[in-house]
Amino acid sequence: MINKVILIGNLGRDPEVRKLESGSAVAKFSVATNESYRDKSGEWQTLTEWHNIVAWRALAEKAERELKKGSLVFIEGKLTHRTWQDKDGNDRYTTEIVAYTLRSLERREGGSRGFGNDFPRAEDELKSSTSFNSPAQVTDTPSAEKQLPPDDDDLPF
Repeated sequence: MINKVILIGNLGRDPEVRKLESGSAVAKFSVATNESYRDKSGEWQTLTEWHNIVAWRALAEKAERELKKGSLVFIEGKLTHRTWQDKDGNDRYTTEIVAYTLRSLERREGGSRGFGNDFPRAEDELKSSTSFNSPAQVTDTPSAEKQLPPDDDDLPF
């Protein structure tokens, strides 16, 4: 079974980080994702979805250091649902994404880190695919001359 969520969106607020009695850090923040479409009259409409994110321990500390309101962020995690009772005894429900990967996609001052640099490049794909295949595929040619493995059109999926 799979429970996996991948989001790229903007932070709605700075991460709120707390330390538990055990010493573990927990961060909570919201991320907005947008979907654009044309309505019946041909006008562009934007639908914004808000997602509640929870990050634990070192990931919570990373969120506190690197993320700010409005930041573009990549989140990978799992969907969870919680139930609790409020102070009046009413049952309350919430849906959250518990993050296990978090990357800021913002450019840093003086650096080139950004959206394109946080994801594998073609060269990285070549290295990972050849490391699991026969060593005969690895060559000593300069990176500009390296070619990606052939496309397997006969895969059953």
